[in-house]
Parts: sequence; C-alpha cells; structure tokens
Amino acid sequence: MRTTPDDSRMHDPPADSVAPSTTVGQSYRSSDCYVVGREKIREFARAVQDDHPVHRSEDAAHDHGYSGLVAPLTFVSVPAFLAQIEMFDRVAQAYDLSQIMQTDHSLVFHRPILAGDALRFEVELESARKAFGGDIFCFKCSVTDQHGDEVVTTRTSFVGRPEVNLAAARICDGLLMQNFRHGSSIPRQSHAPAPPRRQAAESGRNTLPFTAIAVGDELPPRSVTVKLGDLVNYAGMAGDPNPIHWSTAAAASVNLESPVAQGMLMVGIGAGFITSWAGDPGAVTEYAVRLTSPVYVSDHGATVEYRGKIKAVDPERKTATIAVTATQNGRKIFGRAVAVIQCADR
Repeated sequence: MRTTPDDSRMHDPPADSVAPSTTVGQSYRSSDCYVVGREKIREFARAVQDDHPVHRSEDAAHDHGYSGLVAPLTFVSVPAFLAQIEMFDRVAQAYDLSQIMQTDHSLVFHRPILAGDALRFEVELESARKAFGGDIFCFKCSVTDQHGDEVVTTRTSFVGRPEVNLAAARICDGLLMQNFRHGSSIPRQSHAPAPPRRQAAESGRNTLPFTAIAVGDELPPRSVTVKLGDLVNYAGMAGDPNPIHWSTAAAASVNLESPVAQGMLMVGIGAGFITSWAGDPGAVTEYAVRLTSPVYVSDHGATVEYRGKIKAVDPERKTATIAVTATQNGRKIFGRAVAVIQCADR
C-alpha cells in the first residue's frame, strides 16, 4: 500500500490529536488488488456460522441471480484489515496493534462482493481523539472493484493506549502470531484476468416482500454458541494477532476473566442472523454496530442470543430498518446495532 499524491489529503492535526505523527485526513490507496477466492468465501461463512446457501453453493447463488458465490456481509473486514495494518504502521506507530480494540463498525453496501472480484482499498484516517482514558481512531475504507465501481464503504473505530503494560507484553510476546505483518500489503494480482462486470441480482427474486413486513415485527431469535476453537479459527482466517481471543494467560494479563470473542466475529454472526431473515444477502444496504461489552468464552463456550425488530419502514423506497440486539447472560454485547433492508416491491 502506498501514499498517492493525488489522493492524500494532508491537514494540520487537531488540538486533541493523539500523537504528533498522527495526521487526520491522511489517506492511503492500495497499489495492488485483493482477488476474492471462492474457497475463502466458504471458509469465512463457516467461521461466522453463516449457513446461507449463496455463500457455499454456486447453484444456489445462480438461483438467487448471482454469477458466483456471494461473500457474507462482513467478509470485507479480512482484506480491509490488511490495509489497516499499513495505515497503523504509518499514522499510529506508538501503538501495539495486537492490543488495540475495535468499538464501532459500519458498512454501506453498493453491491454484494462475489467470488472473482478484484478489490482495491483506500483507507483514510478521519479522526483521532482522546476519550475514556485512551485514544480513539476512526478510519474510513472505500472499496472499489476492477472496473473502478464502488463496492463497500466502511467506517471503523479503534481504541488503544500508547503506554505499555510490561507484564502483559511479556506474556503476549510468547503467544503472538508470528509474521502477521509479513505479506500484510494487498497481494499483487497484476496478471490475473479481470472478471466481467457484475450483474445485480434480479430485483425481488428471493427478497422479503415489502407487503409482508410492518413496524414492530420481530425477527425469529437465534442463539449461537462460540467455543475457544471458533475463536482460534477466526483469528487464523482473519489474521487477527491478538492472543486475548484464545489465550487464558493473555486475557488474564489485561484483567479479563477469560478469552473474549473477536468483535468482528460477533458482528459477522449478527449479519448472518439478518440475512437469513431477509432472504438475500444482497438485500442489506447498511449495517452498523457499536460494541459495548466483550463476549467472555470459557472452556465450555459462550452463548449469545440475537434478536431483531423492525423499527421503521419507508414505503417510497421499500426499505425496512432493523434494530438488532445481542446479549450474553442478559448483558448487552451490542450498544446500538441497525441494518437497512431493501425489500421486494410486492
């Protein structure tokens, strides 16, 4: 990933910036692309426990009007993480990436990601400020395809502290995934043939009819159990280096009662909860989650219950806004989570 003169917007840092080297408004554009693999889509769907057939079966994807497997909603977080590592190394050198926690994540979908798409990323540091005893960074990531068309726009907030917990650092040094920064730049695919321009799914083919919904309707609840093995699998699949997600010793070193599930794993499971009800992952146009409490995963696993309710409908646009909750033992995991669904015009 490199800084391009035409796309970098350099401004003086605000008074409350977290470090002199942190330049709000600075952006980086990937010079290479990330080609979405069919098996990577299937691997990600397994990791986030999303059993929608369009993520696994090409026949099912074709039946839904797509030319290939459809990536789950939060799949983009995997290649975007590679781009964010590059960004952290440039604008937040004082922070240990393995100890930075995610707090907010929002996605605006311009179209679904399909197998064979060649994605490029531009990451911009939108804000950096001090709050709640730490430093909060907000990044915007614009994702385009091989034709230059917009695919997804994401915004992600992270919180970190530049000071080092020496005891925790010693433990984590012996547990941290090796070489997670090696190959962190987007893999080059300069000789790969460009896939054809994607066609949108036929409108309303497998999407929930607008006439079938009303404000106050509740989605069928879903209980999901995650185990330590699921956290290890997601860490390897997503390239997440933080050992607090699978090591009891690392979690205890930062005063956590047990390893905690990755925030994006819980956000991804929530996305599958929404799309299974909507009927077609391509029907989701927006999805945003604020993470408020960690999911503690003991040796026996952890169970999280997802619920949803229609909070608003737009008759003109034929959309529904869904409020989503996620709880563990009655404790809220999501502070505020909403999704916007494009319904079928019938």
